[in-house]
Amino acid sequence: MALVTCQQLGVGYRGQSLLPPISMEIEAGDFWAVIGRNGSGKSTWFKTLLGLLPPVTGDLKRKPGLLPGYVPQRSAFDELYPLTGRQVAAQGLSRGWSFWRFWDRHEVEVSQALKEVGAEAFSHRPFRALSEGQKQRILLARLILGRSEVAFLDEPTAAMDAVAEEEALGQVERIRKEHRTAVVVVSHNLEVARKYANKVLYLDRELVVVGTVDEIFAHPAFRQRYGLDAG
Repeated sequence: MALVTCQQLGVGYRGQSLLPPISMEIEAGDFWAVIGRNGSGKSTWFKTLLGLLPPVTGDLKRKPGLLPGYVPQRSAFDELYPLTGRQVAAQGLSRGWSFWRFWDRHEVEVSQALKEVGAEAFSHRPFRALSEGQKQRILLARLILGRSEVAFLDEPTAAMDAVAEEEALGQVERIRKEHRTAVVVVSHNLEVARKYANKVLYLDRELVVVGTVDEIFAHPAFRQRYGLDAG
């Protein structure tokens, strides 16, 4: 059974679609890359699948009981709260109740998740004092603790250097394989799709293309948009 199904889904605002209808399925273990230039509609599609915006047309179906995980853009994460990295990771335990009351019971579980992503050594430091790569590891630990079947990541490597980016994406891929978590990554980086994705959603306002990496990269409109040669 698909975790999320879009059937002729129209996304937009105030009843006006920004993109042609989208049909696709997110299944367990998938790695979807959602690519397109600024203003192509990626954020609108993303917010619709997360339930932050209602569909304009078509159907959006989720597996009953599905609770998606979400890793926001680093710039969107509120760093004003005086939380340590460990406390931010532990937010993944919260499903409608305060995780503080259950802290002792789940401390071992939190430690294991932090160890899994290589974040235990710096997890007691204030989250806002961590490097971009360290913050991303904390957010990935939070994702693991949420036990989500599908994880939505919005520009997860923005503001990272090349080394930190490679490490973060490697962690995402490992989580996908070991936990059978479907991953949906919105990214400007075409190499994310080329190296990790088995399925790609390419958005360009007047065009929606769904396919494998090879199919998308060979598509004439995609090649023209990104200035790729005909070879």
